Amino acid sequence: MKNSKDTTLTLATFLLLVVAFYILGYWLIYRMGQATPLMLSVGAATLVTCLLRKRNLSSLGWQWGKWKHQGISYLLPLIIALISYVIIWACGFGEFYNVDFLSNKKESYNLGHWNDLAIFLFHCGMIATISFIVSLPSILGEEIGWRGFLVPELAKTMSFTGVGVVSGFTWAFFHWPLIILGLYGNDVTPLFYQLFVFSVFITASGIIMAYFRLKTNSLWPAVIYHASSNIFIQKLFTPITITNANSAWYIDEFGAVIATVATCVAFYFLRKGNAEFKFVKT
Repeated sequence: MKNSKDTTLTLATFLLLVVAFYILGYWLIYRMGQATPLMLSVGAATLVTCLLRKRNLSSLGWQWGKWKHQGISYLLPLIIALISYVIIWACGFGEFYNVDFLSNKKESYNLGHWNDLAIFLFHCGMIATISFIVSLPSILGEEIGWRGFLVPELAKTMSFTGVGVVSGFTWAFFHWPLIILGLYGNDVTPLFYQLFVFSVFITASGIIMAYFRLKTNSLWPAVIYHASSNIFIQKLFTPITITNANSAWYIDEFGAVIATVATCVAFYFLRKGNAEFKFVKT
């Protein structure tokens, strides 16, 4: 009973600090013009929680783990996005490929003499390496909290299903104010639709990431998964797609297709997690 109360108090402290640092991070968004302070606010809340609740920082999962898990965490979001956008293109929810996007990339890379295929492959290589690496620090700021701290803390009192769903939805809910205020999302579909579909997608992703966090005892697979998902959806598949009047309902993180595909994958990891992890409730 003592351990259960300790966990509850620790989680409450963490969530209260997330809210406090979130407000500061939100204020800094307008001062700096980027979302990095908001992402780092979760990490800041985590570090202060560990200090106040006397949690060892090594419990956040800093060890690297096996390379195969890092590789899977990198490739899985790419596979989910690829399957989703093949469905989108095949069903006419969008078309491949956006010539204007590639033309803009030729200018931004100063490679105007290259053909579309060459610039497409170059762009893929750039985002898969440079953009991926550059995104890691801010994403680490988030993942220290959600997967480094929250997932193992929840695992002290919940089944794997509870851990995955609660941690994933908490992560999704963290984005709601930005969506409600129109800073994130689209201006086509209704707000309730965006909140619902985005939450389904992020919760499904959170379940997958929770599995790797507990499987490897490392937060790095979650960091890699998060970064990979961001760059391939936001910087490749969505912009390369020619949209139509109905596309917003199906594409991107606020569209039904990728949320559905991610959910199917998440159910697979839910079954694996519940079979592999037998948490002892205290």
